[in-house]
Amino acid sequence: MIEKEVILGVDEVGRGSLAGPVVAAAVVLFEGRENILIKDSKKIPKNKINAIANKIKKCSFYAIGQASVAEINRLNILGATMLAMRRAIAGIDQNYHLVRIDGNQNPFKDLMEFEKSIELLINGDAICRSIAAASIIAKSYRDNLMRELHQQYPSYYWHENKGYSTKKHIEAIREHGISNLHRELFCKKFVKL
Repeated sequence: MIEKEVILGVDEVGRGSLAGPVVAAAVVLFEGRENILIKDSKKIPKNKINAIANKIKKCSFYAIGQASVAEINRLNILGATMLAMRRAIAGIDQNYHLVRIDGNQNPFKDLMEFEKSIELLINGDAICRSIAAASIIAKSYRDNLMRELHQQYPSYYWHENKGYSTKKHIEAIREHGISNLHRELFCKKFVKL
């Protein structure tokens, strides 16, 4: 009997944000759940992302990994993104055969301890259901986190912009300066500090 190939999909969100962590998710979908609306998280209406993420969580093994602002500042955004992906993958306690990662960067490129096959897919969230599922779970998690962080830092409107460089966010940085959850190097590209 031929064993069906089990795929672990991995994607990240928050890479281009001015504030907050970068978040990755890793997902192994259960078989026979093709009826759930799974597509690139950027194409899902904001008011539906949490409901779809919750449906995916009920029919998958998933894990979330993140890298903090301090880690982003220390490693740079690419290094921190790779760290968040490794943390998400490490959280999966289910056997799988292949890892499919959105993008063109292998988070294990310079490390010897990872033994699974890895496929890098540009626009993977548009062509692989497991990657799309990971993008939805990561986006739902990070958006909710940024809404919570808004309660501590209401001046920056993170409940609306999720830390990205909107006009309102940039104006708030000019008025209030940066918080300890802002990525200083990113902010310098948009605002004279």
